[in-house]
Amino acid sequence: MQLFYNSDIKSGDKTFTFDKEESKHIIKVLRKQEGHKIHITNGLGYLFVSEIILGLEKKCEVKIVEESFFKPTTFYTHIAVAPTKMHDRMEWFLEKATEIGVHEITPIICEHSERKIFKTDRAEKIIQSATKQSNQYYLPKINEAITLSEFLKKDYSGQKFIAHCEETDKKSFAKEIKKDNPIIILIGPEGDFSTKEIKMAIENEFIPVTLGNTRLRTETAALVACHTIVIQNE
Repeated sequence: MQLFYNSDIKSGDKTFTFDKEESKHIIKVLRKQEGHKIHITNGLGYLFVSEIILGLEKKCEVKIVEESFFKPTTFYTHIAVAPTKMHDRMEWFLEKATEIGVHEITPIICEHSERKIFKTDRAEKIIQSATKQSNQYYLPKINEAITLSEFLKKDYSGQKFIAHCEETDKKSFAKEIKKDNPIIILIGPEGDFSTKEIKMAIENEFIPVTLGNTRLRTETAALVACHTIVIQNE
């Protein structure tokens, strides 16, 4: 099944018209014709099975022939991660985390961050593409970059963790996870969180954890955390 994403389609719609860019892609690139079926999600849990009723390059219109709703997961994964120095490493994480089933991502700017600018529009395109590729009906939320100190001031429900590399007492992340719960985990930059930042997170009730016995890159640590949460909730 080839899945299309469009945030404008909503429950109860009888017909839907794609914009010019998407219409051209459907008709000219994918060579879809009138009568062909198209599967669409709005990223909110809905799957719309539709049929092309007008197949023009500038205007592709479909009628909705079937609508389904899929319940969200009983748990919620929020990864707060420092953007990596190399753009491609962060983009790799966004793609793979989406495929695995992350729910929310917040780029956090830390004291040791080497990259302090994050392009949300580019990230959204990567996430949309990965959502379609992996046939998922919920689009992960990507937030604007925020400093760690500002992030810690916000109220969050559920379990809160910080993964860092300092040689201090840390719990096993996998063993601390409680099923069917919202979870936030902080993942630091290449230079790790500063001692001050770790202390500040602990003061805000974030539990220090380890993701394993080896030292992981930022994007690898973030992906391991995401996958661990999914596995523990199976």
